[in-house]
Amino acid sequence: MADDLIHVDRNSGACHVKFLQDGDCDRWDAFVETMADATFFHKAGWRDIIRTTTGHRCHYLYAERHGVITGVLPLAEIRSWLFGHALISTPFCVYGGVVASDLVSREKLIDAAVALADERRVDYLELREREHSPVHADWPVKDLYVSFRKAISEDDDVNLKAIPRKQRAMVRKGIKKGLVADHCGRLNDFYAVYAESVRNLGTPVLPQSYYASVKRAFGDDCEITVITHQGRPVAAVMSLYFRDEVHPYYGGSVREGRDLAANDFMYWSVMQRAAGRGARLFDYGRSKVDTGSYHFKKHWGFEPRPLPYAYHLVRATEMPNVSPTNRKYRMFIKAWQHLPLPVSKTLGPLLARDLG
Repeated sequence: MADDLIHVDRNSGACHVKFLQDGDCDRWDAFVETMADATFFHKAGWRDIIRTTTGHRCHYLYAERHGVITGVLPLAEIRSWLFGHALISTPFCVYGGVVASDLVSREKLIDAAVALADERRVDYLELREREHSPVHADWPVKDLYVSFRKAISEDDDVNLKAIPRKQRAMVRKGIKKGLVADHCGRLNDFYAVYAESVRNLGTPVLPQSYYASVKRAFGDDCEITVITHQGRPVAAVMSLYFRDEVHPYYGGSVREGRDLAANDFMYWSVMQRAAGRGARLFDYGRSKVDTGSYHFKKHWGFEPRPLPYAYHLVRATEMPNVSPTNRKYRMFIKAWQHLPLPVSKTLGPLLARDLG
C-alpha cells in the first residue's frame, strides 16, 4: 500500500482517502475546528506526540474531494507482546473515530481503516467514538466506559449551586483548609503529583516527556493547574481547551490531598477558570462504570453517557479486555500500588506506552 494514498475512487467527483503529510496538518486542524462532532483528540498534533514519545506508528487518514478535506480518522498502531497488536483511534485519548462532513466520506474512511487493519494483520481495529455510527452498526461494541459532560454558566455562583449539596460542602472544605490553585503550574510539580496518584491506583504512568510534548504541542489550549497546601503540591491536573469546552484530563492527588478535599477544590477551581476563559461545557472525561471515579463524577451532578467503542476484529475472536477491572490484572495492580514511587516512575513508562 502506498505511503501517500491508501484508497482512490476514480469516478468523477470522487472522494479520495490519503495519509496525512506534515504539510497538511493545518488543513486537517481547520476541518476539525468546523465539525460539531470533532474533539480535542482529533487534532493533528497528537500524531507527533504519540510517535515521538511512545514510538508507535501512526496512520492518520483524511478524505478529500476536489482538494477539500471532507473527513478525518486519526489512527495509531499499538504493538505489544503483553496486550496484543491493535489499530486504535485514538490511543492514550478517550475519544476518536471518524469525523466527516458527509456519509460517503465516512464510509470511505472506515473502508480504508478496515483495509489497513487487515493489511497490518492487527488483532483488532478500535474506534473510540462518542456516538453509535450507522456505518459500522454491525460491529461489536464495548459498553465498559461512560463520559460525563455538562453545560456550565459564566456565573460562578450558578455553577457552585449546581453542584449537589454534599459535594459542594467538600469544595468549601478545601477552601477552608487554605488550598491555593495555580493555573500556570509547573510541569515538574504536575508530574510528581500525577505519577504518585496513578501509582496509588495501580496504573503505570507515561514518561514526563509525553506530558511535556502535549503542553508544547497545544500551548495555551493545554493548561496545568497545581493545588498547593502550605506551599506543598497536593493535587494537579492538565486541562485541555477545545472551542467552548474544557476537559480536565490528566489529574489526581497525593494521599494527603484526600483529607483536604483537594480533588473537589481542584475541579471547582478549573471550572471557575474555564468559565472565565469562555468555556461553556465541562467534560469530566471517561470512567469505567461503577468505579470510584464514576461515582465521584455522579456526585458532582454529572450524568453518565455511554461511550460505544466499536471494534472490527481481524485476528482476534473477541473484543479485548485490557481494563484494570479484568480479573487477570488484579494481582499486578495490587503489586504496583506498593512499588516505591521512584521504581514506578522508572518502570511505568515501559508498560504505559503499550496500554494505549
